[in-house]
Amino acid sequence: MELNWTEFAIADLDKIEVYISAQGSPAAAIDQVLRVIDVAEKVLLEHSSAGRSGRVKGTRELVITGTPSVIIFRLKMQLSQVQVLRVLHYARQWPATH
Repeated sequence: MELNWTEFAIADLDKIEVYISAQGSPAAAIDQVLRVIDVAEKVLLEHSSAGRSGRVKGTRELVITGTPSVIIFRLKMQLSQVQVLRVLHYARQWPATH
């Protein structure tokens, strides 16, 4: 299995870093982003069915302990990939409802 980060997920990590840095803690921002990446690499590659069923069909969600982040991912068996689709705050209401 290979871990593949989508452009949306990478942008989410950038936003997390910018937000926490703006709160006056650049070191904490980097620590949190690295924690998300580390957990994704360790957990998802070893246990691709980790987490819970996602709110969007065909996805799964993994809450990152010690952070307010949840990784939204899906398995692409034909590509032998775990695709990280988004990294969002767990309180965020998504998918958007109108």
